[in-house]
Amino acid sequence: MSRESPDLVIFPGAGSFGGELQPLLRELAPSARLARYPGRVGKDFGTAAGSFGEVVRSCTGQVRRRQPVRPVLVGHSFGAYVAYATAARLEELGAEVSAVVVVGATAPALLAVPGSATRSRSDTAAYLEAIEPGLVCGEAAGEWRNIIVDTALQDLTLLAGFCPEDYGAVRCPVLAARGEADPLTSNEGLDEWAGVTLGGCCRRIFPGGHSDLLRLLEFASWLREASVTAS
Repeated sequence: MSRESPDLVIFPGAGSFGGELQPLLRELAPSARLARYPGRVGKDFGTAAGSFGEVVRSCTGQVRRRQPVRPVLVGHSFGAYVAYATAARLEELGAEVSAVVVVGATAPALLAVPGSATRSRSDTAAYLEAIEPGLVCGEAAGEWRNIIVDTALQDLTLLAGFCPEDYGAVRCPVLAARGEADPLTSNEGLDEWAGVTLGGCCRRIFPGGHSDLLRLLEFASWLREASVTAS
């Protein structure tokens, strides 16, 4: 008899409101749910965070309130660092985490947010378009496009203040994935995640760019199987 899938908490990337994650959430339902960053989803969810640590504290509180049994934390891009830091804080508080899955994110030791990415709204938009053409300008237009860019600018600014040394090594394994054409990552960059875990690290490469794998059934299947194995 196969084991049931553990709870998965999925952390979106910079500027994301979770739209690109909806196919993945549906595929993994009912086990998966979206982490909500401060101020991100409506006025009822507070104001935007003033620091990376504040984002982590909010997400740690969300996971603890739901009291999942050995959850898997899955983060894409900016969300990968939030997922890792949240796992570290949960373990400090005595909670068990089955695994951290980092997607489209180089290891914290190699992370460098370009100063040009946070210089202005137009520079942030250009940075996002260089990562994935159409990411901002494809479907978003007008006011909504400005909201996405402003949110990404804020997230990248917070990420620039992220200090991996504040969180240390997690006990759970880290599973690292990337699209083969993702300009933000490399196979070596994924392997370096081994430096933040005592539980081992492995990587998996998928077709496409920075976000394409989020829409692949192959990725959803791998994530489901890897989560069950880790738990």
